[in-house]
Amino acid sequence: MYSASDLKKGLKIEIEGQPYTVTEFEFCKPGKGTALYRCRLKNMITGATMDRTFRPVDKIDVPNVEEREIHYSYQDGDYYVFSDADTYEELRLDKDHLGDKIYFLIENSVCSVVMFNGEPIDVTLPTFIEKVIVDTEPGARGDTATNVLKPAKLDNGYEIQVPLFINQGDTVKIDTRTGAYAERVAKA
Repeated sequence: MYSASDLKKGLKIEIEGQPYTVTEFEFCKPGKGTALYRCRLKNMITGATMDRTFRPVDKIDVPNVEEREIHYSYQDGDYYVFSDADTYEELRLDKDHLGDKIYFLIENSVCSVVMFNGEPIDVTLPTFIEKVIVDTEPGARGDTATNVLKPAKLDNGYEIQVPLFINQGDTVKIDTRTGAYAERVAKA
């Protein structure tokens, strides 16, 4: 168990059977009375945030959270199969669990999964991936003075906004955290 004095930004705690991450932390010592620990907490399963104030005597549960390295293997219907790098145990996650992350999965890429009580609650992909643009309108020659973007479709059907100089067949780097264009990959 943690005490309130152990609280800090990034700490994972459990409240009412749910895992939370401390996203903001403030220590407050009023002129009279006991100190207070004000925290903003983010639910690791639902993503909802809440504010909670703790007193120094409060005890806080430690969640059964584990982070493991996994490799994305293949797609099997509506399920995406990952394998543990050490035990070769397979983990099957559905589309609903992964959301838009399915567009950024590349076979044999190293990912990270957060498990709570043996159940996966979050998958972290590599920060950047490279994808090929299969469809976009050609940019107007010499129109590079402004930061104008145009839609482009990737080889997996996902649509992103790219600068005008990106053409069909170009390889681009995409930030998987935001799903946005990062840069064009130089041709080898």
